[in-house]
Amino acid sequence: MGMNSRTLTAGAAGALLSLLLLGGHAGAAAPAAPAPAPAGTAVTLDVGDICYTDLPSEAHDTLDLIEQGGPFPYPQDGGVFYNREGLLPPQPTGYYHEYTVETPGSDDRGARRIVTGESYQEDYYTADHYASFDLVDYGC
Repeated sequence: MGMNSRTLTAGAAGALLSLLLLGGHAGAAAPAAPAPAPAGTAVTLDVGDICYTDLPSEAHDTLDLIEQGGPFPYPQDGGVFYNREGLLPPQPTGYYHEYTVETPGSDDRGARRIVTGESYQEDYYTADHYASFDLVDYGC
C-alpha cells in the first residue's frame, strides 16, 4: 500500500503524546464520549495492534480505496465515527471516519470496519462492530 495524505504535525504529535501519557484533553470530544481522565492519571485504551499483513484481504481492499479517495461501496463509508464507545483516544468530532470492510457471505455491511484518524497511517481495524479495535501496524 502506498503513502496516504494524513500527516501528523509536531504539535499534534505532542498533543497526542500528552493525551496518551497524561490523560489530557485534545479538543472538544463527541457528545457521547467519556470525560478525559484527570491530569496525571494514565489513560488505558482498549486498543490492540495488528500487522498490516495479518489483516484480511478485504481490509487491504478498503485501505486501498481510502488511499485512492473512493469510490466506496456504501454511502456510509467516509462518514464521521463518533467514538461513542470511548475505546479510541479522545479527539474532536470529525477526527475519525469509518469505512466498511466487506465480509464474504454477508448480505449486509457486516461487522468489520476500518476507522481512520487524521494522523498519518492512523488506521484502526475492528472485526466486531466497534467492540474492540486494533491499530494497524504498517512496519511488521
